[in-house]
Amino acid sequence: MTHLALLWTLTACGPTAAPPPSAVDFNLRDAVGKSHRLADYRERKAVVVVFLAVDCPLAKLYTPRLMGLAKEYDARGVSFLLIASRQETTRDLARYAREHGVTVPVLRDIGGVAATRFGAERSPEAFVLDRDRRVRYRGRIDDQYGIGVQRPVARTHEMRDAVDAVLAGRSVAVTVTDAPGCPLRSRDVVRVESSVTFSRDVAPILQRRCQACHRPGQSAPFSLMSYADAAKWAGAMREVIDEGRMPPWSANPKHGTFANDPSLSAAEKQTLFHWIDGGCPEGDMKDLPAPKSFPKEWSVPTPDLVVEMPEAFAVPAQGTIDYQYFRVDPGFREDRWVSAAEILPGNPAIVHHVNIYLQPPDFDDPTDIVSQGKLGSFCLTMMAQGTPPLILGDGLAKRIPAGWRIIFVVHYQTIGSIQSDRTRLGLTFADPKSVRKEVATRLLVCSDLRIPPRVADYRVSKEWTFDRDMHLLSLFPHMHLRGKSFRYELVRPDGSEEILLDVPRFDFGWQHRYVLAEPILVKAGSRLRCSAVYDNSADNPANPDPDAEVRTGMQSWEEMFNGYFDVCLADEDLTSGPTWAERVARYRGAMVLGGVACGLFLGRRRIARRLGKAN
Repeated sequence: MTHLALLWTLTACGPTAAPPPSAVDFNLRDAVGKSHRLADYRERKAVVVVFLAVDCPLAKLYTPRLMGLAKEYDARGVSFLLIASRQETTRDLARYAREHGVTVPVLRDIGGVAATRFGAERSPEAFVLDRDRRVRYRGRIDDQYGIGVQRPVARTHEMRDAVDAVLAGRSVAVTVTDAPGCPLRSRDVVRVESSVTFSRDVAPILQRRCQACHRPGQSAPFSLMSYADAAKWAGAMREVIDEGRMPPWSANPKHGTFANDPSLSAAEKQTLFHWIDGGCPEGDMKDLPAPKSFPKEWSVPTPDLVVEMPEAFAVPAQGTIDYQYFRVDPGFREDRWVSAAEILPGNPAIVHHVNIYLQPPDFDDPTDIVSQGKLGSFCLTMMAQGTPPLILGDGLAKRIPAGWRIIFVVHYQTIGSIQSDRTRLGLTFADPKSVRKEVATRLLVCSDLRIPPRVADYRVSKEWTFDRDMHLLSLFPHMHLRGKSFRYELVRPDGSEEILLDVPRFDFGWQHRYVLAEPILVKAGSRLRCSAVYDNSADNPANPDPDAEVRTGMQSWEEMFNGYFDVCLADEDLTSGPTWAERVARYRGAMVLGGVACGLFLGRRRIARRLGKAN
């Protein structure tokens, strides 16, 4: 989770505070042990000090920007210093510098002493010091990245403007801004007496709720596998849990029950709060539970086939990347039934989401997407932050027709360093004789969105009518940065209505597929209604441009209205042959085709007779 998704998870605006009248000196060492003091830069016209945590996604995104500015301003007498203030080791500093091409000193602030003296709260938070080492500006670098924000370009450049003003001998126009980012230290809390310990009480909760992502090699930017890990990030943990941003889950608990709900219980929250507020005691290591066993690779049953992108795709350090399409021929010469499917990014840090589509063999353009099967299945499976792998119940499966191709559609995002990815798809097949029902992913879509500028509540609604009794299995809403809320409602033939899923605060960083705890039987004639609200106003902090008319498009500064849902026929049993209704339908189809053929034959005879008479 080292990308935009985590920015929404770990970020918050720091308190607005006046810059200290004078910056104190410090004496900090870099990764190789060299000492650095502010006094060492007495000949420089200005010094920019940036406090950060090396594992903070926002810091990683801004590192290339900072290196570019450091190179540009060096000849003008300005030095840049990065100070890591979250218990980083020298190895952590060296890794960060190597992976992100850091060309300026990265200093280790043991215990956060320098951060406390400066009053730094967030990562990254910049301080611009003049020749006299007075702080002339503190706050964010610019407004490109923030809480749920990843604009194509920055609209304001407060830190750079402050440096230019200092060099020109002018007053700094904006002296303080809020710095969004990861908290550098625990916020002030009232310390409590607590018997809660990590070993006995906290570790089991982290195993159940957190470690699936917060472990090496997974999407989260830091690990929570040990006491040292948890104590290091305790302040951030408390903040995001208290504000409801972790574990990530957007559904209103008043409506629907979902099998994949990761939410902490009230008791679990209180246990974590008591531990953090009590000073994070480790406790007796003998109380530690046995380490939880996680899949080394695949979460689904061992795949029968692994399909991967034809080649690795290179992702630059910065910029916007168009959706990428990769077509693969799995070589199926007969229909295959898929009971489980999982998308495994080669580099989770840069893969925002992936859709897997199916395409007939006679198509040339991989961007041409077609539905498949009698229920019009739109896609095979998808993956995003928060989306579980596709695991269907007994007797349920999706069909891949013989000869059809597999299309990977990948949305990449930059993280501040050059990366590459080769995503894979794992498929577990069902015995065709065991498949009772074919599952389809349907889609309610609005392809002609036109959201007016500066409108805070633009509403869109689409409906789909069930023409047969069906089971509803899961729901998956999708919008972009202006998405505000999304709701699924069932309107029954008698006019009664039920809210199936309510997402009051849609979060682009977490694309959940909400798997119903129990399938819902939907009678023919019922309607599924999807309703969305978009906020294109300046009050939406994620809004890339409130003055734009926003239309349907693939990129995040455009918009989408996608209401996915999985269904299967209630009365279908493929193990017992076609149903009576299907036999009647086939009979009628055969009669129609026979009539057409007969008509064509008789038509030819009439035409021949007329031609004979004419001759």
